[in-house]
This record gives sequence, C-alpha cells and structure tokens, in this order.
Amino acid sequence: MHPAAEHSPLGKSSEYIATYSPELLFPIPRTAKWAELGVTAQTLPWQGVDYWNCFELSWLLPSGKPVVAIGEFAIPADSPNIIESKSFKLYLNSLNQTVFASPGELQACLEKDLSAAAGKPVAVQVRTLAEVQAQGVVALPGQCIDALEVAISNYTQPQPELLQCNPDRVVEETLHSHLLKSNCPVTGQPDWGSVVVEYKGRALEPASLLTYLISFRQHADFHEQCVERIYLDLKNLLQPEHLTVYARYVRRGGLDINPYRSTHAISPQNQRLVRQ
Repeated sequence: MHPAAEHSPLGKSSEYIATYSPELLFPIPRTAKWAELGVTAQTLPWQGVDYWNCFELSWLLPSGKPVVAIGEFAIPADSPNIIESKSFKLYLNSLNQTVFASPGELQACLEKDLSAAAGKPVAVQVRTLAEVQAQGVVALPGQCIDALEVAISNYTQPQPELLQCNPDRVVEETLHSHLLKSNCPVTGQPDWGSVVVEYKGRALEPASLLTYLISFRQHADFHEQCVERIYLDLKNLLQPEHLTVYARYVRRGGLDINPYRSTHAISPQNQRLVRQ
C-alpha cells in the first residue's frame, strides 16, 4: 500500500457532507510509486494526462433548483500528486447542496480546488447530459487480442518476462485488450479496464502481450501506476520510435479514471467505451 493512502478516507466509513468542503480532497504524492519504477519527477520517460469522468455531479441554482451534469477532469501525468478517489467522490458530494449561479462558476471552483490538490493546473469541463449522450460510445482502435489462446496460472504480480518481440522486424500497429484487471491497493476491490498499445518499434508478439496483461489480475496498485508500469515494460522491450499506452477503466463510485502515457505530446479525445 502507498504509505500516504493509509491516512486517506479510502476503505473507511465516511460521513456524507453535502455542502462545499474542499478540505475533503486527499492528495497522494506520485513520487513513491515513481521510485518503484526507477523514475523521478525529473526523469519521467512519458507525457500524458489522467482523465477522470464524474457521472454524479450536482449542485443548486440560486432558486434552490438542483442541476445534474457530467464532469470531465484532465490531470497532468507529471503533476506532483494524484487525488485519492474516495476523497474526490466525497468532495464532489459536498457540492450537492451548494449554490452556484452558473456552470462557469462551478467550473472555476473545481479548477481551483483540484489544481491545488494535484499540484498542477487541472482542466475541467462541465458537460450537459445531452452533450454526452450525443457523443455516444466508441470502439477501441486497432486489433483486439482477447480471442488469442494463452495459458497462465500466476496472477500475483505483473510479469514483464512474458513479453516477447521480434527484434529484427519493426512494425507500426495498435493492439488492445479488455482483459485488464487489478485490485485497489487499499480496499482490495477489483478495478476493471481496457488497454490500448499504440507503437512503432520491434514487433510485439500479441499473445505475449495478452498473457502479460492478464498477469496483473491480482496485482494491487492504483490505475495510474498500472499504466505506467505497462508503458515502461513495453518501452524497455520494444525500443520504440513512439509508444502510447492508455487504459479506460470502469467507473466505481460514479468516477472513472483513464490514464494516458506517451513518448510524445498527445491530445487524446476522452471518449467513453461500452463498459463506461
């Protein structure tokens, strides 16, 4: 478990506070998990963003009438802190009985509070239900590898040694899988996700990628660190000209978390999958 997470509200009984309480946000420094991967804030081998989507966003108009909307939060991948997910949920709940004159006023409040917690500017969009409904759901790009026949019996930790490539052949391709599962390092509850690997480099053996992703099945870590581990293991193996790894996770508590990591600057579209 991340040492800071022990002091977070995650896994503990919490009072429902329905009026604005930014102090509920609980930052967790990324540095400890980065150190496990052998990187520091000064040597990060990726760029990217963590997209959070909130499907339980509500507040009051000055008349007392409630409003519901969907919030989109873009947290820089190099921000000093992640925001512990239950504290994020409790903070958002504290807006339920709070008056905002307009969505713009709410957005400015969210940007201020979340940026202070993350340690870098967080971009916020407050979207209507009609806007999100019109966007619909999308399919992941590239080849789905989930139908490949593989055998595996060890799920306790990621096994990068399972990954295989052809060092004599360079390809540019996109592969994806819906079989990622890991566990919350605090509560032990399952986290379900879909993973995309876009790269140009040594030809990756698709079945080995699938087996490797399945090896996360009982691994305990936060969403962001799982994606960073996948990214680094693939980068070390493929020696790519470019590499992007991202995961779209199934929501829990009204929030889904979607980390993107890449060798280069990206501006990904935050589009929902069928399980989101």
